[in-house]
Amino acid sequence: METNYRTLAVTVGALALNLLMVSNAAAQCGASQPPQANHNSHPQPGQAHLVQSAFVTASASGDAAIVGFWHVKFVSEGSEGIPDGTEVDAGYSQWHSDGTEIMNSAGHSPITSAFCLGVWKQVSDGQYRLNHFAAAWDSTGSQLVGPVNIKETVTLDSTGNKFSGTFSIDPYDEAGNHLGHIIGKITGTRIGVYTKEESIF
Repeated sequence: METNYRTLAVTVGALALNLLMVSNAAAQCGASQPPQANHNSHPQPGQAHLVQSAFVTASASGDAAIVGFWHVKFVSEGSEGIPDGTEVDAGYSQWHSDGTEIMNSAGHSPITSAFCLGVWKQVSDGQYRLNHFAAAWDSTGSQLVGPVNIKETVTLDSTGNKFSGTFSIDPYDEAGNHLGHIIGKITGTRIGVYTKEESIF
């Protein structure tokens, strides 16, 4: 009788472990794969056997073509007090497959905060929307000014190696006062393993 209880406990434990793995896959928005049968084993009555389970994580964005490393330029167009055609920022951004983005801004000194973070989603075929925040500091890097919200809507060209679109930049102080509004055109050029340095100028 004691052997039967042990067998039952092992069987129930194995089943619970397998169910836990499947529920974790569902909770992480993963695409479950069917269990793989173990063709080399010969189950005997009363023996517990673990079933191999696997899952593949699915990204928030799928296999979006925007994913990658980009050289970007922001050029003012229609901004009050800034002549059209003025480059207001440039830098290097990476769009990640999990729907996040990071940018190293060449238009800002590192002591004023040159890195900023964003989230994005695909809104139509070849078109993407980014919502991005930066923390702005004064010119000495000693006092926080407040958040800067950068929004982009970009469309990939047919090659998938360039994008263009529109942007807006809205800085605020820590009290929530709106400090300005810059709008214009953004362009991006993909940087790959074999990209030559002259292509980013």
